[in-house]
Amino acid sequence: MSTQSKSTDSNAKTKHTSAKELISHVLDEGTFVSWDTPPDYGDIDDDYAASLSRAREKTGVDESVITGEGLVGGARVAFIVSEFGFLGGSIGAATARRIIASIHRATHERLPLLISPSSGGTRMQEGTPAFALMVSITTAVYRHKDANLPFLVYLRNPTTGGVMASWGSAGHFTFAEPNALLGFLGPRVVELTTGTPMPEGVQSGENLAEHGVIDGVVDPDQLRVAVLKIIDVLRPVSSTDQPQQPEEPLRKPEASVWESIERTRSPQRPGARAIVERLSHHLIELSGTGDGRRSPAVTVALCRIAGRPVVLIAQNREQQPPHGAAWLGPEALRFARRGIALAHELKLPLVSIIDTPGAELSQHAEENGMAGSIARTLGELVDVDVPTVSVILGEGCGGGALSMLPADCVLCAEHGWLSPLPPEGASAIMYRDTTHAPAMMERQRVSSWALKDVGLVDRLIAERDDAAEEPEAFIQRVVDSVAHALWTLDHEPQRVGREQRFRHYEALADNPDV
Repeated sequence: MSTQSKSTDSNAKTKHTSAKELISHVLDEGTFVSWDTPPDYGDIDDDYAASLSRAREKTGVDESVITGEGLVGGARVAFIVSEFGFLGGSIGAATARRIIASIHRATHERLPLLISPSSGGTRMQEGTPAFALMVSITTAVYRHKDANLPFLVYLRNPTTGGVMASWGSAGHFTFAEPNALLGFLGPRVVELTTGTPMPEGVQSGENLAEHGVIDGVVDPDQLRVAVLKIIDVLRPVSSTDQPQQPEEPLRKPEASVWESIERTRSPQRPGARAIVERLSHHLIELSGTGDGRRSPAVTVALCRIAGRPVVLIAQNREQQPPHGAAWLGPEALRFARRGIALAHELKLPLVSIIDTPGAELSQHAEENGMAGSIARTLGELVDVDVPTVSVILGEGCGGGALSMLPADCVLCAEHGWLSPLPPEGASAIMYRDTTHAPAMMERQRVSSWALKDVGLVDRLIAERDDAAEEPEAFIQRVVDSVAHALWTLDHEPQRVGREQRFRHYEALADNPDV
């Protein structure tokens, strides 16, 4: 049996979740309110009219999408759900007008929007004019996103063609049902068009999640839980009370700069994963860039810190050499930039965690634009139009660390540091050995105290005496310090934004101590 036949047979056995079934899984019972009005097809031929009539009789719905609203955990949510049983979920002009009207209404009423396509794309009976309406649907989607409103996509089996290549791939968050066939074109069309069968398993939600195209695979009966978590994380600030600010260290640590560097390199030192675990009750972790790249070297998540929704982008030192195998490469920084874009689109504060032994040094990194990735990430952080806080949690090595440094408020752990190069690399350049690294780091003023003295860091986070010896208490101080910084920026808006960052970093150049 050919690869194509296996794929087609497997897909044929996959259950199609109907629109009404999905709505019943997600909405609070009895809260469904339809927004649909009767479709207007204009002057169509008898064969098409007969097909529509049979589709209505077969499915019990009047078009290939159902639109409306309902409550999820008591919160209003707008939805657009495809019905694959109605002419394969295909999109005609009347369908497109229904979708566009519902998106505009969701935007006007400032509702989060859940769409769940199950469609091969344009309705063949209508051709190019209906195909071009995919652009019209996409413009409505971007008006919704321009209003800083959440847009969640749940891809059902199958979703291909123009739907997958437009509004089906435009979500802030994108999940898929298990075993769903997802792709630019269906496997039969690919083989007939190219003469080469698509390998089995490529066009599956599971494979796309593994490659960072979508954020995960969720059973239909668990989609409600995912929607509830997103609503919970995104709800407005729960308290305007000033969070308690942890005390700064009173004096420089007895440890030398080199001893601080060695402490930050310890496998026992808590890192980004410890922060994620501390915030896990109100956290949604994304899986990749959304365009086919992912990297364990960076975590991007939507979470709450002290009752405030934020976007977290964090460098995972534990996943990078020598502790792991995932370099901080172009894919990792592209993933970080997805987090910056998400913060901009949802108008949420952004928190970046710096903890890296350095950016990837390899042929792959060079050929995939490592330097440009650093530059773009750096530039987008300077430019982003939301409050920003960065934390030098431990190792701050080279351009990989610098790329995520710019912020309205910069915090630094007591033993954290920032250096232009790996210490041993700096020594090799100057002395052709690595033995001079400790002395060079002292002279280069890489320590947290030196960074604060020259104005690169606003506030230090105490370690008593080493974060590895008090991991839970240390991570709580980090979270508390971030919470207080966010509260301060919220109440001192003059410190926030692109122009403020420009002035701050321009003034740094005039500092005679730098």
